[in-house]
Amino acid sequence: MRLEFLGSALVYSWLACGGQIPTCQLIAAPVQESDRFPAAARNASPSPNGAQSPASGSPQQPSEASAGKPPTIDLQEALRRARLYNPAFQSATVAAGLAREDRVQAKAALLPTLSYLNQYIYTQGNGTPSGVFVANDGVHIYNSQAVVHEELFSLTRRAEYRRTIAAEVVAQAKRDIAARGLIVTVVQGYYGLVIAGRHLTNARRSVDEAQRFLEITQKQERGGEAAHADVIKAQLQLQQRRRDVVDAEVTTEKTKVALGVLLFADPTEDFNVVDDLQATGLLASLEEIRRQVLANNPEIRAAEAGVQQTQLGVSAARGAYIPSLTLDYFYGIDANEFALRGPHDRQNLGSVAQATLNIPIWNWWATRSKVRQAELQRTQAQFDLNFTRRQLQANLRSFYLEAQAALNQLDSLQSSVDLAAESLRLTILRYEGGEATALEVVDAQTTLAQARNAYDDGLARYRLALANLQTLTGTL
Repeated sequence: MRLEFLGSALVYSWLACGGQIPTCQLIAAPVQESDRFPAAARNASPSPNGAQSPASGSPQQPSEASAGKPPTIDLQEALRRARLYNPAFQSATVAAGLAREDRVQAKAALLPTLSYLNQYIYTQGNGTPSGVFVANDGVHIYNSQAVVHEELFSLTRRAEYRRTIAAEVVAQAKRDIAARGLIVTVVQGYYGLVIAGRHLTNARRSVDEAQRFLEITQKQERGGEAAHADVIKAQLQLQQRRRDVVDAEVTTEKTKVALGVLLFADPTEDFNVVDDLQATGLLASLEEIRRQVLANNPEIRAAEAGVQQTQLGVSAARGAYIPSLTLDYFYGIDANEFALRGPHDRQNLGSVAQATLNIPIWNWWATRSKVRQAELQRTQAQFDLNFTRRQLQANLRSFYLEAQAALNQLDSLQSSVDLAAESLRLTILRYEGGEATALEVVDAQTTLAQARNAYDDGLARYRLALANLQTLTGTL
């Protein structure tokens, strides 16, 4: 289904007042726009069939869903759907879950463990109590013991546990990075579809204007006030505008399919989007935004946790130089008969404890090599952290300058639309009075169409730059 929008002269200005993107943290003061349209029109958003759909803040009516009409989604709903179907985000979420389980397992390795051993050993008999194998305690051996094991001191184990904590922080930060990357992709696709729909509306309005001019030239020709060449020029203009509509319809459908891949299990499913483009206000200062970015940025958090993780890796590698101490306690049966009492009423049930001190002496410099390897990883992680900070500062300034430039140009672009519309009106009046040529009218129509598209593109440019800033600060 084609995405169509309302076709009034300056519909986009009042639609700007209905945006839902949370821009409050980046906006210092809202800019009031003039009320150019009736209240009923301001509360409506465009729908694919040209009819008015509910405003962006209102939920979809049950009757619409029951009637089988395509759903109308806003940006927040688009982001929610994208998280359900995006494989990169789902993989990052699974990786964060795996890192959490690694931490749980590493912590468990530091705590005492309890197990129950049940064992039967049969040795071939040879007429002696021990059987063929001298090392065995008898022909039949029964083990049924509860075993408590604890590693009392191991620097490597403790460093490994702390490293899994840092690794979990890294995985969670990477999940947030994947989420923010998905947000950028969805925002670009979402507003790409909004702009495609606006361009389609502009193209249809241009068709109506070209049709009216053709009727004027035909009327002038019948009255002997215009040459047939003017009619031909108007017909050529109308044909070109109709071709523009076809191109805009194709672009809209292609953009919808590209966004549908991100939002739906079936990319061919039809849907509508809420046009919430708006020219909201003045940006906060660069320093204020920078503080928000540094306080809540997953790239920095991941890089810092990566440095901590590699530092703990160095500690774990050096721990191999240190002796480790383990304790084992056994309680149960280890006898030739599976019974509490053996021959001559001997007690079979008992306990034993053993402590093991492992002292590393020589392993052909393998430990030293592991330490050097861990130190190189730490150095690389520090380089990555420094580069991430520099890259973040560069991206922040670039996005801020882009948003600032786009916002500053909106008034000029709106003025160009107003001037182009007035120029077309005056040129048509001059043509009807015999003071202008058909070529001047066609040129004025083309200028107006370009000005409309330029204004819509300016709104989208500002919104995308603002979304990039909001993504950096974590407010979107």
